[in-house]
Amino acid sequence: MSRHVAVIGAGPGGLAAAMLLARAGAQVTVFERHARVGGRSATIEADSPAGRFRFDMGPTFFLYPRVLADIFEACGFDLHREVELIRLDPQYELIFAGGGRLRATPDLARLQEEVARIAPRDAANVPRYMEENRAKLALFRPVLEMPFHSLRDWVRPAMLRALPMMRPHRNVDSDLATYFSDERIRLAFSFQSKYLGMSPFRCPSLFTILAFMEYEFGVYHPRGGCGAVMSAMERAARALGVEFRMGEPVREIAVERGRATGLRTDAGSERFDSIVVNADFAHAMRTLVPDAQRRRWTDARLARKKFSCSTFMLYLGIEGRYDDVAHHTIHLSADYRRNLAEIEAGLPPSDPSFYVQNASVTDPTLAPAGHSTLYVLVPVGNRVGEGTDWPALAPEYRAKTLRALERIGITDLERRIRFEKVLTPKGWEEDMAIHRGATFNLAHSLDQMLSFRPRNRFEDVSGLYLVGGGTHPGSGLPVIFESARITTRLLTEDLGLSSSCDIPPVTAAPDPHPALAEIV
Repeated sequence: MSRHVAVIGAGPGGLAAAMLLARAGAQVTVFERHARVGGRSATIEADSPAGRFRFDMGPTFFLYPRVLADIFEACGFDLHREVELIRLDPQYELIFAGGGRLRATPDLARLQEEVARIAPRDAANVPRYMEENRAKLALFRPVLEMPFHSLRDWVRPAMLRALPMMRPHRNVDSDLATYFSDERIRLAFSFQSKYLGMSPFRCPSLFTILAFMEYEFGVYHPRGGCGAVMSAMERAARALGVEFRMGEPVREIAVERGRATGLRTDAGSERFDSIVVNADFAHAMRTLVPDAQRRRWTDARLARKKFSCSTFMLYLGIEGRYDDVAHHTIHLSADYRRNLAEIEAGLPPSDPSFYVQNASVTDPTLAPAGHSTLYVLVPVGNRVGEGTDWPALAPEYRAKTLRALERIGITDLERRIRFEKVLTPKGWEEDMAIHRGATFNLAHSLDQMLSFRPRNRFEDVSGLYLVGGGTHPGSGLPVIFESARITTRLLTEDLGLSSSCDIPPVTAAPDPHPALAEIV
């Protein structure tokens, strides 16, 4: 008998889950409130007199493609045939307002030379950092690939082997201090904690593996942007028979005797055998599942949880190009600790750090001829209580941000803007239905990881499953794809479906398609 599964949200986790469930034999219907797939990973398209500009809305770094490649393979497709992945070298350029630049390259000999220009004594420790984090990832990979149902999972063999490397008494910065004495070098290997919306001074030491994975496995640009990956997943899902109901937001999940039995949209109510939630976790719980039906994740408990930072965004279509600016540039403020303290207090930083994607130096398909795109991200505090009045502050903060861009060589910008979109924490909250505008979801503190995070088989309502950054293993595209693998394994077992989506663990082998890894 066919099993009918609803997926709420066509973000990366929902798309991956839909593919795997359809491959396993389920009838799958995806409900998406927007007219496009991708969620926070969607493409923003804008027409101008010169032509069309295209921007990634959220993630612009495409990392560790092996997880998604295995999902495509399990479903009968080849990711590398569907999307051209361009490996970047340098991966990005770091500019320290306190002095110094570092061109991050996956060539370790050149990377050591870059480090030596700033901190000669630290350069010799780069190989040790790589070796020890290679071992750490090998130990934690099985942990990140398995579900956590309860505290009992902490004593499973894979977890016990990994625990000595967890070092709960250290954060990312203090762990890196065992390799690097210069704070700028530690920042170069720890700013990646922002992928989790966290400070390296609070982020658990486990996450030193984030920078390691960039250097070990590469930073990629999908031609057409990360949104092109989402479109490829949609094509694959449709080919597998998945039905998409676009522009049809879910209003309520029906719960009967503790079990999810269906959902309601403006078109009416429908029953399903199981439901997968890919919407922002806290927002979805507070709006779709009655509080009385939740035991562990009540509204009161959610109000006490820690959430990631938010972001202030500029998407700029530009006449002309900035060919001397790297594809990815990260500018770190002189007083980085103060910058992070202001963010943690829910404030827009007075001297912001920022990130710029100048993707047209790699991919001219994103803008009309003679034009380019700039994606500007400033980490800011999320919306705690009333918080910052962003509608009032946005023009001033925009002007501050444009002035800051001059520090990395983006000058004479205002008169060249042909398209502009501003997105504030209030916009993330209201337009994208993200709780508190916390773009990276629940924070990844030790008390909100593994079994302390919302579980893939949702513990409060049977028949309800979670994928995305709000569940285990956490945020970031590769980890979100892994959440889809974990969740669909559990769901197919529960429904007695085919085991065809039981994908073997990801290996650390080199990319099997080197011809597609163009070095730019």
